[in-house]
This record gives sequence, structure tokens and C-alpha cells, in this order.
Amino acid sequence: MAHDTASAGTADRLQVLAAAFLFSTGGAAIKACTLTSWQIAASRAGIAAVALLIMLPAARRGWSLRLLPVAAAFAATTLLFVLCNKLTTAASTIFLQAAAPLYIVLLGPLLLRERIRRRDLVYMAALATGMVLFFVGEQPAADTAPHPVLGNTLAAGAGLCWGLTIIGLRWLGRHAATGEDPSAAAVVSGNLLACLIALPFALPVVSSRPADWLLVSFLGVFQIAVAYVFLTRGVRRVGALEASLLLLLEPMLNPLWALLVHGERPGPWAAVGGAIIILATAVNTLAKRWGEA
Repeated sequence: MAHDTASAGTADRLQVLAAAFLFSTGGAAIKACTLTSWQIAASRAGIAAVALLIMLPAARRGWSLRLLPVAAAFAATTLLFVLCNKLTTAASTIFLQAAAPLYIVLLGPLLLRERIRRRDLVYMAALATGMVLFFVGEQPAADTAPHPVLGNTLAAGAGLCWGLTIIGLRWLGRHAATGEDPSAAAVVSGNLLACLIALPFALPVVSSRPADWLLVSFLGVFQIAVAYVFLTRGVRRVGALEASLLLLLEPMLNPLWALLVHGERPGPWAAVGGAIIILATAVNTLAKRWGEA
């Protein structure tokens, strides 16, 4: 019996890691696509919404007006993610978005009535330091990162929107009926909203390659939908803190794929800033785990 439990735990962790792996492919895939940012964003979000509705029965339940603010935050996150990856490095995009806990800690007391602890202040300071380093020095433009300053600024906005999304999902969970999980419906509605917002800027599609449509299909089906299915299944028995640690694989792999596929290297300040953000998140998560032990 113990063997079965251990096997189940391993399978659950592997599903969370698989989700992180698929999430991490976004930057390199977006950069490989010759479609415009808005065309990628609209196609990716629309395909993801349809795929999730097919794959997850839970995504077809629990729809209400309460989803709207969460959907708006999620839509802004996914749109900014695509725009940033076309403007700056994949590393800058994912690391600045990974600083979302800074906004969660700042806004949690106001929106969720959560108190700030002393440990949170240290964590916030570390995240803020890491973020500032992305704007230190001059980051030269490159073929895969033609407007790094604008891209980094939008990536910081993506981090804020992702933080608001997580806060919104917590809020939905608190108001959901017993046994109901509205997160899948929120993600689908967010993707649909992102598609609708991007579509007017995406049309007409003047030129494209078959490879572009394969890439956006991969992004919608696998990088978002399948990854989300893996994540929801894995976290059922993997604790939230452990899942947070496992998901740190995403920001570590994301720049690696951009380096291997496109030869893209983040600047030294960005690399240090990203390392601080990832390390601070890992230490904070472990500190929470030890505190609960």
C-alpha cells in the first residue's frame, strides 16, 4: 500500500513538472513564429480556450459575472506575455512575470484581507531588487529582442496582472460553492477575452507560413491547455508549497530554450536579477514549508 502511495505521489509530481516544462516553451515558440504579436496572441488564446473546453469538463461549469475581473486580469497577462516576448528577451519576460508575488503581498491586505508578515517584507525587498536590476545599464537591441526597455516595462506589467489573476482565483475559491472549482472557467474566459481583444489588431493576416500555424496551435493546445490539465491533476495531491517549488522549473528552462533555439542571451544585470527573483521565491517557499512543519 505504501508503494502505491509513493507511486501516486511521484506521478503527481511528474505532472506538475510536465506542466512547468510545457509552460517554459512559450518564449522560444513565440519568437520562432513570424506572425505579429497580436496574431499570435489571438490565435494562441482562442485555440487554448477551445482545447480547455474539450479537455476539462470543469471548464464548462461555474460560469458567472464573478469571473469577469479574473478573466480580465488573465487576459491582460497572456496578451502582455506575447507582446513582451516579441520585444525583449524570453528571460526578462518570464523573470519579471515571476515577480508577481511582490504584488500579491502588497495587494493581499487590501483585496483579500491577508496580513503582511515580517518574512514577507524581506521577500518583497528581494523581489524588488531583482526587478530593478532589469532596468540597470543599457541592454542592446537584438533580432529577437528589438525593444528591450519597452518589453521589460510591459513584462513588469504582466507580473502585476498575473499577481491580480492569482488574487482573483483565491477570491473566486473563497466564494465558490462547496466542491466547486471555478478556476478552469476563469482561465477559459480569460483566454476568450484575450482572443476577442487581440482579434481586431490581428486582422487581416497578410502573410504566414504553415510553420506559424503549427506553432500557434502548439502554443494553444500544449503550452497552455495540456499544461493546465497536467497542473490541475498534479496539484490535487501535491501540496501548494511543493507545487510552487516544482513550477520554478518554468523560469529556469524558459531562457534555456531561447538560448538553444535562437541563441538569445540575457544581459548580465538581467541574469543576476532573474537569479535573485528565483532564489528569493525558492527560499520563501521553503521557509513557509518549514514554518508549517
